[in-house]
Formats: sequence, C-alpha cells, structure tokens
Amino acid sequence: MDVIVTPTPTLQGEIQALSSKNYTTRYLLVAALAEGTSTIYYPAHSEDSDAMRRCIRDLGAIVEEDDEKIVITGFGKNPKDVDQLDVGNAGAVLRFLMAIASLAPDVTFINRYPDSLGKRPHNDLIDALGQMGVKIEHNEGKLPIRIQGVAPKGGKIQVSGNVSSQFLSALLFLTPLLEEDSEIEVLHDLKSKVVVGQTLEVLEQAGIVIHASEDLMHYRVPGNQKYEAKKYVVQGDYPGSAAILAAAAVTNSDVIVHRLEEKSKQGERAVVDVLRMMEVPLTHENGIVHVKGNGKLKAVEFDGDKATDAVLAMVAAAVFAEGTSRFYDVENLRYKECDRITDYLNELRKAGANVEERQAEIIVHGRPEGVEGGVEINAHYDHRVIMALTVVGLRAKNPIRIKDAHHVAKSYPIYFDHLKALGANVEWVE
Repeated sequence: MDVIVTPTPTLQGEIQALSSKNYTTRYLLVAALAEGTSTIYYPAHSEDSDAMRRCIRDLGAIVEEDDEKIVITGFGKNPKDVDQLDVGNAGAVLRFLMAIASLAPDVTFINRYPDSLGKRPHNDLIDALGQMGVKIEHNEGKLPIRIQGVAPKGGKIQVSGNVSSQFLSALLFLTPLLEEDSEIEVLHDLKSKVVVGQTLEVLEQAGIVIHASEDLMHYRVPGNQKYEAKKYVVQGDYPGSAAILAAAAVTNSDVIVHRLEEKSKQGERAVVDVLRMMEVPLTHENGIVHVKGNGKLKAVEFDGDKATDAVLAMVAAAVFAEGTSRFYDVENLRYKECDRITDYLNELRKAGANVEERQAEIIVHGRPEGVEGGVEINAHYDHRVIMALTVVGLRAKNPIRIKDAHHVAKSYPIYFDHLKALGANVEWVE
C-alpha cells in the first residue's frame, strides 16, 4: 500500500504517544528469561514487538494478553528445542535472540526480508558468540543464521561496538545466565550508548547485577543469576513521536502529545531540545509536549549518535529551516533497514530538498520557502524513512506519493491515523 501526502498548512489536536518499542521488546525478553510470571502494562503493538512475542512463545514462554497488558510465564535459561525462528524484519529482536538461542540445541533464523534485514551484517555478534563456544553457520554474517549452542561459556569476551550497540545488549541479556562470571570488553567505538543505558536499566529492574564502567566499554557480569518475575510499565515512545513533533514544527500547529516523560532515558528525547534549538515554540512539562508551530525554523548542529532513531525526523524539519544544518556522528544509520543516509537523502532530493552526505554526516541546506514535491518516493521498506518523508510532504508545494508506506507498521502501525486525527491530508492508495 502507498500513501499520498497532500500539503497541509495547519495541524491541530491531541494524541497519546505510542508505547516505546525499545522498552517493550526488552521487557518481553526479560520476562521470558524469568522463571515466574511477569506482567507488562501498556506494551507497544508493532511488527517488532509482535516478532519478539511470537519468538519467545516459540521458545517456550506462555504469553497471554488483553487490551492493557501482557502476562508472561518465562522459560528461564531453558528455552524449548525449536528448529526455526522468524523475526520478520526486526534487527534488534534477531540479535537479542541469537544470543538466547545459544542456550538451545539447534535453531535457524530464517530470511524473510532479503532486501532489508537480509542485507544487514551480524558478524560482530557471531564473532563474540564464537568466543563463547557457540557454533554458528551463516551467509557471510547475514541471514539465514544457524546457531548450535546448549552450553555457551562465560569468561573474557570481546565485541565490537562499531556497527551497532545491539550486539553488546545481546551479550548483556545472555551472560548473567551462564555458570561462569564474564568480562565483556567493547572494541573500537560504541554506537548508541544511550540505548545500552536502556538495556542496563531494564536488566536492573529484572533483578540482574551488571558492573559497567563509566564509559560503557567494560562490563563485569556475575554468573548463575536468575531473572526475577516482575511488573513493568512501558513509557511513551520518543522515536515515533519525533516525526509527529517534526510535522507540528514545520506547519502552523497547535499539537499536544501525551506520555513523553521529561526524565526518560530514551536518547530520542533530545528531539524536544533540538526543536527548541530550531526556535520552534513548545513546552514540555508533566509528560506533555505542546508545540505551537509557526513553520519558522533555524538551522542546527547536532550529534546524531545521541538520538539515532530521531535523526531522520529532525533532518526532515531542517529541510525547511533557515540556514545550513549538520547532523554528525551518524554512520550507524547506514546499517539499518536501509542505508538511512544515502537512500534517504536520494529520496529527499527527489522531493526538492538540498542535502549532502558524508560518510558519517548529513548536511541540510534549508529551504524555508518549501520544496516542490509532486513526485513518487521509494521509502526502501523503512519505517523511519516513511515517517520522515511524510513530514516533508506536509510542507511541499505538491503532493508526494510514498511507496510501500504500510511498512510504517514495523514500529508505529497507527502513525497515519494519528496524523489524520491532527488534520493531515494523507490517504492510502493501492
């Protein structure tokens, strides 16, 4: 399904932020790794969190849910013997479960998205699990991936953080369950440190002890730990809300978004600060962001590694800012569902944006007068690209058509419903 986005000068109304995808997937996993029964309130409903639900069920967790909660009876450190797991297009779910699958005899992760997740490399995690005695068959680091585990060994483990922090997070979920104590050393650099902070926060809530160095590059993990069955409450999602807030910023708006905690550990919370730096009129108090946009924005410089999943939305806002914006330290965007630098900027250019790329930078020469639009755009099956391109369409001079926009469901299935509720002119077409 495609979406046609017709220029919309004014947005107005109130919405509840979606629940956080990152926290939901992590809570689902720690609940599955506990031996008792856990309850997760206000879980996210997206393709990623659905993939985690499906896979932990396959691995032996009992999962029951109603409108407001999920109740999970976990399998502890004894997942069921299962031949195959299907993570859909969810990279974080794949990587976390590659580690947990090493506790099972023989599991193959299948490749259902050869043009997206199927292209993404996982060598750094494969190397780390190999150091722990896990046998892995793979296609040059890509899916399909077969894991033969049963008794991974702790001890000294090295993992590169250059491509993704998800490889480290995967090891942090696994190592507390091993007999031996573990020491994890992160090599090179560590991308998305803020997201590692979310992993550590969730592990601590689940009763797991991990000693992390201040720079998050070294970890001591005592072995023989047990995940505790707990109650968890999922907070509102900043990465998805970033696109809504950017849409409000580039239009004449009076938009309120609820359930966005001021003290959240989500790095994408920085979108509020960046919009303030762009001189967008807004307030943020009591978990409520209120944007009274006038369509006038100033250029910014921002370290994108602090808010990886909000960068594309911020770039979309910068397309209409006065001056030249620079988003730096963003190379890890190249290793997502698509190359979120080259692929995204190519589509922005089609719509009329003036953008440049470096290996680890996005440079935006703002056009406060707007862009031409009137084109068909390929979002490369990427939910973040779809959301960000929609922001540009709202302020273009002519409608844009976004191909395969239904892939927004990976993280935000009701994104277009929320935009419509705020008055945006968007419609689904075959």
